Amino acid sequence: MFRNEYQGGPFVEIFSAQGKNPGAKWKIFGSPSAIWKEFDKEVKGFVFVLEGSSQTNKIQLPKETRQTLGLIQRFLVLQIYVPLGQDFSTELLVTDLGNIKRRLYLSTVHKELSITPLHAKLPLFMIKRRIWCNLCIDLVAFTSEIFSGAVFQSLDGIIISANCKLRKIFTLKSKPQDTAEEDDIFGLPFTADDPTDTIPRTCQLNTDVPQVTQLLNMTKLHQPEIRFGGRPLTSSESDQLINRGQGSTHNSKNQDVSHIAFGSKVLGPPPPFGRRVNTRVSGEVGRGSLGSRSSRSCQQLTLEKGSESMRDTKRSGLCLSSFYKAFDQGDKENIHQTNQITSQNGRKLM
Repeated sequence: MFRNEYQGGPFVEIFSAQGKNPGAKWKIFGSPSAIWKEFDKEVKGFVFVLEGSSQTNKIQLPKETRQTLGLIQRFLVLQIYVPLGQDFSTELLVTDLGNIKRRLYLSTVHKELSITPLHAKLPLFMIKRRIWCNLCIDLVAFTSEIFSGAVFQSLDGIIISANCKLRKIFTLKSKPQDTAEEDDIFGLPFTADDPTDTIPRTCQLNTDVPQVTQLLNMTKLHQPEIRFGGRPLTSSESDQLINRGQGSTHNSKNQDVSHIAFGSKVLGPPPPFGRRVNTRVSGEVGRGSLGSRSSRSCQQLTLEKGSESMRDTKRSGLCLSSFYKAFDQGDKENIHQTNQITSQNGRKLM
């Protein structure tokens, strides 16, 4: 569609919600009542609205699968508004210099990065919501870093899925300035190693419209994992990122009204120091403080249960040792000392 058109300028417009029939070149999937064009008072112009299931309600460009877009500029920009608490997805068909077609599937549904030789599922935890966003996707970086050094040649297909408002889609020759990093919750600023340029005026939103420009690359996608210790996020942690600004979402395990400690059922949530500490995030673990807290807790338990037999006391010590087996040798020494104190106190009470 664009292969024979001039693409040497600063941008190439792919879609605009303005005009008589902007969706004529798109193939529409799902319920027609879930996809429509409307006038948006905030942007003072028309937008496409996609609602409902992100799995079924979507639009595809080009309409015919045998056609290709042939877009060669590095950065793809989706000018979108994603509501809070709703899923959003986009699928990109890219071709490398070896004429191998690969798919990038970016979605808020995905919890972690998943890669095969021809497909990649990318999580969108960091996407800005409830504000107009120039979501800028670095096609060159994604292609080379995800698919083992493959060289980006062209973007040949785009699918936009619910839920969002869509105003424009265009490509850029130069990287725009990332304004979303100023209030980024991860505390890991994007390194600006390439020169940036402003978004062309014809593609910009009005200046009085609240908006951000957010650049996506592999560094950005890994930031949630860095924040949570380099591991895949749990459902509660992903909800915390998705609903940021609306209060934290705590892990359901910490909301239990009771838990098992030292072989007995105790009312209330588990103690906070019982959670495993990830040393890759927090650095050094406070071994001494953990050990002292363990000693105090064990001594208090022994005094309260002084009438119990020596066998129960030893079993409690074994449970405590098992409970802290995830910590290193230094913690094990602290626990051993704690068990000795427990035995001494038990003999005194006997």
